Amino acid sequence: MAKATTDGFRPHRVVVLALDGLLPFELGIPHRIFGRPRDTEGRLLYEVVTCSVRPPGPVDTDADFAIHVPNGPEALATADTVIVPASYELGPVFEQGVLTPELTAALAHIRPGTRLASICTGVYVLAAAGLLDGRPATTHWADAERFQELFPQIEVDADVLFIDDGDVLTSAGVAAGIDLCLHMVRRDHGTAVANDVARRTVVPPHRDGGQAQYIHRPVPDPQVATTTAARTWALARLHEPLQLRDMAEQEAMSVRTFTRRFREEVGISPGQWLTQQRVERARHLLESTDLSMDQVATNAGFGTAQSMRQHLQTALGVTPTGYRRTFRTGATGATGATGTVNALGALTALN
Repeated sequence: MAKATTDGFRPHRVVVLALDGLLPFELGIPHRIFGRPRDTEGRLLYEVVTCSVRPPGPVDTDADFAIHVPNGPEALATADTVIVPASYELGPVFEQGVLTPELTAALAHIRPGTRLASICTGVYVLAAAGLLDGRPATTHWADAERFQELFPQIEVDADVLFIDDGDVLTSAGVAAGIDLCLHMVRRDHGTAVANDVARRTVVPPHRDGGQAQYIHRPVPDPQVATTTAARTWALARLHEPLQLRDMAEQEAMSVRTFTRRFREEVGISPGQWLTQQRVERARHLLESTDLSMDQVATNAGFGTAQSMRQHLQTALGVTPTGYRRTFRTGATGATGATGTVNALGALTALN
């Protein structure tokens, strides 16, 4: 575990469990996302290490190369967060939902209260360990039906990018792992820090976990009009009272056609998307400005502070005041100094 500095600062330690048959891309996601955030003094907010279920040495991948993992399972005992990426060689875990002796021994090192997360089929490991019983979880849509049959005690939702259930988080495949890791950075340190990481990684700063993971038309036919212009137009006018017909008019479509096309492209309804964008705008203003609650609500398009409070409470489980109190100082706040596992849980306690 990383040592604290004289002022009490200690980076949050993320330990990534590398299993045989892993996907190199997914193994790299936590290192890319958590390896970037820094506080205002330039100190890394996270420390990321990789371990395997065996002593240090090679771990096979699904590609034509192996990787050398420098840490054994004992590293799991030092984690504030453990992430299990996907693997194509889970054996009994994937076939019968039963842990191997190696995995059982490795997972026993994890301390109570450690935040757990999985990317794609890594969820099978958490499920086989009984860590998801009675909880909601997701995985890649192509594996969801089989996963539900193997673990009927888990509430599987195959229609979302990721699920945050407090101390256990699960995501769909590949790119959804990026969304999940950015979400955890946002949860720990706020939108400004997460958005900076997203910009450096050249990915969208925010895709809500409830967004559909499988969109029937991910790349629209070039002969068919899209809703891109309407979204760009709306983002520049979030502070205004926007109507669905206003957005549809930007694409010269009927409301019905626009709504259908929007859902096909984005995975959620225009109304849900607008609310998400306004919540993100409010979060940014609460973190980065001293505007009053009424001013933030107006600029974010919620109209009143009460309306903003209701939307943030629904989306984040926290009031605007509580959110600002925790994240107004950005990466220098308490979560960066202590490696807090559940910042939003702390937020709720503040209200």
